[in-house]
Amino acid sequence: MTSAAPHDLVLTQATLADWPVIAGWAAAEGWNPGLSDGPAFFAQDPDGFFLGRIDGEPVSAISVVNYGSDYAFLGCYLVRPDLRGHGHGLATWKTALAHAGDRTVGLDGVVAQQDNYRQSGFELAYRTIRFTGAAPQTEPAADIRPAGPADLAAITAYDGACTPADRPRFLAQWLTGPGHRAFVRHDGTRLTGYGVLRPGRDSLRVGPLFADTADDARALFAALMAEAAGRDVAIDVPEPNTAGVTLAEEAGFRASFETARMYTGPVREHAQHRVFGVSTLELG
Repeated sequence: MTSAAPHDLVLTQATLADWPVIAGWAAAEGWNPGLSDGPAFFAQDPDGFFLGRIDGEPVSAISVVNYGSDYAFLGCYLVRPDLRGHGHGLATWKTALAHAGDRTVGLDGVVAQQDNYRQSGFELAYRTIRFTGAAPQTEPAADIRPAGPADLAAITAYDGACTPADRPRFLAQWLTGPGHRAFVRHDGTRLTGYGVLRPGRDSLRVGPLFADTADDARALFAALMAEAAGRDVAIDVPEPNTAGVTLAEEAGFRASFETARMYTGPVREHAQHRVFGVSTLELG
């Protein structure tokens, strides 16, 4: 296949069986997808993933995952490198975005695409910086413990206060996926934060890391780093959370990648100061 016009592109919903193709393209871009992201992603909105094909061969991908009636998140926007520049990406974008309806749409856009996103009505909210490095030696605090089934309701409520939408179906899979390790901190009365570590293609990934305070975040981060045991780790930190940036830098991590959180409209109020690490750039 050398080239084809956009009208030759057939866009259909992707299934979980198609996820290895999408994840493979993402890995080739250096995005370091998690090894077991697919089931959690599709649990949230199984109709929100799309593949463009020409003559039956996958050439483009995108996800537009709906969260409730007011909010959606766009990610996994990819075109096979040998077929870029032919309009397939834009055709994929326009067709799949209809899945969001009249919801506000968010995304974490790579630098090269941010001008294109602005032209499509997305406005910058803040930058997110990926920090990477070898996990430092740490000693978990006594009040940090692994998350269990009994914590799901509290984690879901806490997570909903930190994000623009509730996402119980995603979390039920995310907290228990293969290789995922989740920890909580509790003050005896209520949850004060939680964090998840998962395996990725190139390094372990931290996300989310949500916490009331920098001290809560530091304690949870120490527990996650103890699990990582000297291996390479990546965490995506919203730049406005200066305490989160400091936490990553104090661990010896270095900035390696950046994206921009952008929205097409207003989102509900949420505790952005609690977001020390983004869950995933693909689903927010």
